[in-house]
Amino acid sequence: QVQLVESGGGLVQAGGSLRLSCAASGNIDSVKTMGWYRQAPGKERERFAVIASGGSTNYADSVKGRFAISKASAKNTVYLQMNSLKPEDTAVYYCNFLVGALPIRSYWGQGTQVTVSS
Repeated sequence: QVQLVESGGGLVQAGGSLRLSCAASGNIDSVKTMGWYRQAPGKERERFAVIASGGSTNYADSVKGRFAISKASAKNTVYLQMNSLKPEDTAVYYCNFLVGALPIRSYWGQGTQVTVSS
């Protein structure tokens, strides 16, 4: 059984930094993408950063230049470095792995709260 465990959330002042981690345990192979999503109160969950198995990355405009996604494939772990945090970054942050092919399986972390105070 595959589980994704997140860590690193918390409370930070605007302009500060946080680093999130998401580690997968269990029998997992052929990870296609690792991504980070977030959901603010009253809003839909949105994907804002993704890294493919080959290392290419993609970011939403809202975080581009401030956040950086990276991975340690051997550890099945994905990281998110968040700098220059803003109050509007406040949300529950989730990691997601897309694994395998036909069918592709999707796994989610439990979510971690990030709160940015002004």
